[in-house]
Amino acid sequence: METRKNTNSYFDGGLLSFIGWNLLGLTVTVLTLGICYPWALCMVYGWKINHTVIEGKRMKFVGSAVGLFGHWIKWVLLSIVTLGIYSFWVSIKLEDWKVRNTLFLN
Repeated sequence: METRKNTNSYFDGGLLSFIGWNLLGLTVTVLTLGICYPWALCMVYGWKINHTVIEGKRMKFVGSAVGLFGHWIKWVLLSIVTLGIYSFWVSIKLEDWKVRNTLFLN
């Protein structure tokens, strides 16, 4: 079993900004009838990841809504073609995309 030391990892985001980003994302998604949902996801992911420090290294989210939108269309179409079966994999694919677009700054 691994013993953990004080690794200087923390999250420095605040509650009010978390609520604000989520409300903005929800508003944009509703007003665009879901078309801008990938943009809202990128906005909220960016806020979460950019406020995360792991072992003294700040993380940065570099994903874009345009990059996610192409994947999102593909995933929706695959879910429709497979009568919803592919939708079980969408959250895993989304998590993979998020990780692939996350870097350490220092």
